Amino acid sequence: MPITPEHIRTTVSEYLAANPAEKAALSGLLEGLDRGDDLVGRKTVPLHVTAGAVLVDDGGHVLFIRHNIFREYLLPGGHLEAGDKDLMDAALRELMEETGIEAGVAPLSPRPVHIDVHHIPANETKGEPAHQHADVRYLFRTTGPVEVTLQEEEVSGWEWRSPDTLVDATLRQRVLTAIRTSS
Repeated sequence: MPITPEHIRTTVSEYLAANPAEKAALSGLLEGLDRGDDLVGRKTVPLHVTAGAVLVDDGGHVLFIRHNIFREYLLPGGHLEAGDKDLMDAALRELMEETGIEAGVAPLSPRPVHIDVHHIPANETKGEPAHQHADVRYLFRTTGPVEVTLQEEEVSGWEWRSPDTLVDATLRQRVLTAIRTSS
């Protein structure tokens, strides 16, 4: 069953119950839900939902991938698909698709670690205007050795980096806290 607007609303509501100070930052997402926008569809503008994965290894490092379109290292993630049963499933699918990691990964929480709304520039080759992604990010930990095999159409490199290199201060703090408490 595909991801529903009700699932997105419930996920965002639970997230905001734990992080009420972020309500203003998520106002566009909330307004889209209230309007009944198809937030699952990648063609929905000005905003649609995506799913992301923050994968932490036993040494406390975070997996970054070099995204071919943006030509920079980012967290794994991407658009929702009809076969995704929920947002966490979508995040895990994106992690597996982009990195080839098929086993040895477990979620650290059923709730997103972060929801980030960010600008995506227009992509004329895909016929996509500039828009925003509301990236619902879940925190995962390796449970054993993982082997990375990149999806070369989208990704051209990978690195394990210190969580201190996470650009978003809120995400960085939450990941550092989770690492400390799960060790």
